[in-house]
Amino acid sequence: MTRLSVDHLTLWITAAAREHSLDLPAHVEERTGASHRAVLSALRRLVDAQWLTREGSTRRPVYGPGVLRQVVRTYSLHGLQEDLPWQRDFAPNFALPRHVARMVQHGFTELVNNAVDHSGGTSVTVSLRQTPSHVQLLVSDDGCGVFNRICESFDIADPQHAMLELSKGRLTSQPQMHTGRGLFFSSQLADVFDIHANGTAFQRRAWESTGWQPGRPLPRQGSSIYMSIALDSSRTLDQVLEAWSTDGTGIEFDQTKINLRLVAGPGQALDSRAQARRVAARLPQFKRAEVSFEGVEDVGHGFTDELFRVFARAHQEVELVPTNMTPRIEALVRSAQKS
Repeated sequence: MTRLSVDHLTLWITAAAREHSLDLPAHVEERTGASHRAVLSALRRLVDAQWLTREGSTRRPVYGPGVLRQVVRTYSLHGLQEDLPWQRDFAPNFALPRHVARMVQHGFTELVNNAVDHSGGTSVTVSLRQTPSHVQLLVSDDGCGVFNRICESFDIADPQHAMLELSKGRLTSQPQMHTGRGLFFSSQLADVFDIHANGTAFQRRAWESTGWQPGRPLPRQGSSIYMSIALDSSRTLDQVLEAWSTDGTGIEFDQTKINLRLVAGPGQALDSRAQARRVAARLPQFKRAEVSFEGVEDVGHGFTDELFRVFARAHQEVELVPTNMTPRIEALVRSAQKS
């Protein structure tokens, strides 16, 4: 008897169970070419593993999606409309709390749209998986890679500095079509958010105050973006949007946070005016910018003078709020502000 791979079946069994609840064994036989006996054995294992539910009689079983659910689909990017896969292929197959489903829908449509509009690739693969505690979304395209796109569009040489710009928000290579909200707010919705692109990776964990950190990249061409949200999350889409508007309405995206760890390499001081100008780039788009020195051991006079005196005086409409400073760094910042 051929033993069917449960791991392979889990990629599509959720949708199959919903669409073929009364004839699932026959459907799996037709789709896999496996024997009736092998299919029944595989379905029993899936029931035991909580990928399926089974009700009804022995002769007339009724199957349904279990606690564990997953849908994986690949689409051509040409002409793809990101809302249709969500409505047709994904949303009907999951049982998520309403506010979590809203956040997942937002991340799904924004990340797929980014692949369509920015990747320059030919296809995108989307995986959505539900566990007893989390929902996990992975969107992978075969395009040029998000960091390469940013570097080329904004004349940036270092992928880490591309991540710095991305972390500020309101970054887009197509301002006539986008406002630079999608990827930024998707990352803020998630408990875990990873970006992999062409040998470079950064990760963000909602429970860590350090912000974006280097990660372990996937060995593949293009971009892969992963987000995970706890099913019992108290976070909502509206709350996230409101947190980044100065008036708390969530309408405007006019405040940001900069983690200075992304400006220099590990163990390196923030010592130059060029580094400060890198931090200040595009800040006039915002009314308020929190500048976090967490993890920064030392800074120089040139850096603080350029950011907190030269830029601050030239752009008094932008409120700079330094945080997480050591006593020495705080003294340098105050000196620059008073000069």
